Amino acid sequence: GPPDGGWGWMIVAGCFLVTICTRAVTRCISIFFVEFQAYFGQDYARTAWIHSIVDCATMLCAPLGSLISNHVSCQVGIMLGGLLASTGLILSSFATSLEHLYLSLGVLTGLGFALCYSPAIAMVGKYFNKRKALAYGIAMSGSGIGTFILAPVVQLLIEQFSWRGALLILGGFVLNLCVCGALMRPIALKEDRKTAPEFLEQDYVSEAQRRDLKRMSICSPLIKVWSHECLCYCSWKEYDFLLMPGFMMLAVSVLFMAYGCSPLFVYLVPYALSVGVSHHQAAFLMSILGVVDIIGNITFGWLTDRRCLKKHRHFCYLFAVGMDGLCCLFLPVLQNFPLLVPFSFTFGYFDGAYVTLIPVVTADVVGTSSLSSALGVVYFLHAIPYLVSPPVAGWLVDTTGSYTASFLLCGFSMIFSSTLLCFARLAKKIKRTHLQSLSNDTGNKQHIWTNGAIAYSVTAELDQKDVEFLAADINSYSNR
Repeated sequence: GPPDGGWGWMIVAGCFLVTICTRAVTRCISIFFVEFQAYFGQDYARTAWIHSIVDCATMLCAPLGSLISNHVSCQVGIMLGGLLASTGLILSSFATSLEHLYLSLGVLTGLGFALCYSPAIAMVGKYFNKRKALAYGIAMSGSGIGTFILAPVVQLLIEQFSWRGALLILGGFVLNLCVCGALMRPIALKEDRKTAPEFLEQDYVSEAQRRDLKRMSICSPLIKVWSHECLCYCSWKEYDFLLMPGFMMLAVSVLFMAYGCSPLFVYLVPYALSVGVSHHQAAFLMSILGVVDIIGNITFGWLTDRRCLKKHRHFCYLFAVGMDGLCCLFLPVLQNFPLLVPFSFTFGYFDGAYVTLIPVVTADVVGTSSLSSALGVVYFLHAIPYLVSPPVAGWLVDTTGSYTASFLLCGFSMIFSSTLLCFARLAKKIKRTHLQSLSNDTGNKQHIWTNGAIAYSVTAELDQKDVEFLAADINSYSNR
């Protein structure tokens, strides 16, 4: 199985840096919100598109990231992503209009982040099994730690060098993604050449699947090297999880969850400023959110790896999403800094908690072999809500003149996501117990049937094939 340590911790460190450079930088773009609005003189909804497009591009192109890392290599994907993201931020510092920012900061930077994000996360899943949730907790905590450090730093940079200077410096900072790619390189190659064939032999390809591979006549000339075998097998089997009912329910709930969580990161700072909180205090709220995010990442990761909670990871995930929804519902009542601080604590903690569990829950649903592709799809599903929700929230703020409606919509959306998965989980449990009781019953019935006594009463409940099969069974029994 996976090594559960060793080089795996280097992968975790690389993934941690990737999360800082992608998710934390994306969150800090919301600090530029007020600056962009003032400089370009545009309303909330139009300015919010910038943050939406970054988030959307990051998630929309996640399958592309998975594809490059699966078929070329993880480090090529991450280094290429780093170059693109950095270029986008540097070009943004010369922006003359919001449309320019949509393209450079939105599309280009978002695409760069996409190429780095899902491959780095999927790598962690390949290296860990027993301590998977903890490893993910540490890797994903980069988002929180990064936000904590970057939020006040970005605020200072804006004051010292204006928003243009701040974007230029962030562009240089994001080049660290290339370093992450280079850092992961020897490990990734080692995994590709040595560990992956072993994984292929042991865990992920059963005997039956190997027979299927040999049957695939189109690929037979190619199946000489394991990599070709893997390539054919992957392209054939890579996306079969899409038809699983469990994955479908997860996908729908992710859509609602992503809708609910995105506007908060865009509007927390503007909302705080609107109720009279100072600029530094507003940036500090983002920092608190970031720090507590980390605590949520790591503690929830560690807790759900304990034996008592390991079976209930799904419900821990639901609980965290539901709690975040409740926080959003209470936000419009919190009208000053002392009340907004506990909100940042609670929302940040549960945000960190469920973000850590997304890859774990996905792995539980689809299995480790499809994890990279499945994560690509799950993050891809974040894209549409991420694109739509901040402008919708901005439009609600523009039309109603307050933030209440948009925050309530977010809260209800997340609570719905949680409830939906909860019902799906319960339905699955009921179905399982029902099937077990049925199989026990049919076991008894077949026993009665082979005794040859109560033949006709059972025939009514069995379909034609079963009857024929059992009749043949009885013939062979009587011949004996």
